[in-house]
Amino acid sequence: MRLLIVEDEPLVRQRLLRLCGELVGPGVHCQAVAELGEAQERLRAGGCDGLLLDLNLAGEDGFHLLRQAVAGAFHTVVVSAHAERALQAFELGVLDFVPKPFSRERLQQALQRLLGQAEGARRSLRQLAVWRARGVALVELSEVLCFRADGEASELRLIDGRVELHAKSLERLAALLPGEFLRCHRSWIVNLKQARRLHVASGSRYTLELSDGSELPVGRTQVEALRARLL
Repeated sequence: MRLLIVEDEPLVRQRLLRLCGELVGPGVHCQAVAELGEAQERLRAGGCDGLLLDLNLAGEDGFHLLRQAVAGAFHTVVVSAHAERALQAFELGVLDFVPKPFSRERLQQALQRLLGQAEGARRSLRQLAVWRARGVALVELSEVLCFRADGEASELRLIDGRVELHAKSLERLAALLPGEFLRCHRSWIVNLKQARRLHVASGSRYTLELSDGSELPVGRTQVEALRARLL
């Protein structure tokens, strides 16, 4: 795994490199850059599997890079002194927000989430960034009917019938989505606000009817959890 650190303060950058090396072990390769332009080049080249991002890079706003990063297949953790921007970052889809100054323990917690070793709390995500021909666009989660696994990516099916693609896998999206989204099948996540009723077919097969009349398959292990949420 390749972990990219984007931080313009030399002392903080060196501390992040040192602590990440100590906390994540030899299976993760850590690199650090100081400039926004270099970070953008690394991301365009597919140069990371996880990102630690500062929001103030030599006077440049890191949110410009963040909007691109959250559309990627990897997770992003913001490390910033601007705690007042945490909600805005979570709404875009960051996995965690570590305020400066940070402790070794707090950074370790964020890295565990980044490496999938701990389950983070449900986030206040409101939008998802998706790649289009002309760049990144934001899709409101309230417009999403459901998500379908599409290889290592995910397909967003919207209420108005449109379809978008997101680079993150269904598993990685599940770590970010708020509580109204439920994994109803290994290949599907449903927006429960758009769910109408559970149907039982022959052979104890279950389907979930959505607001547009379409139906999703429901895994047997998910039936009871889904039934409880629909009551």
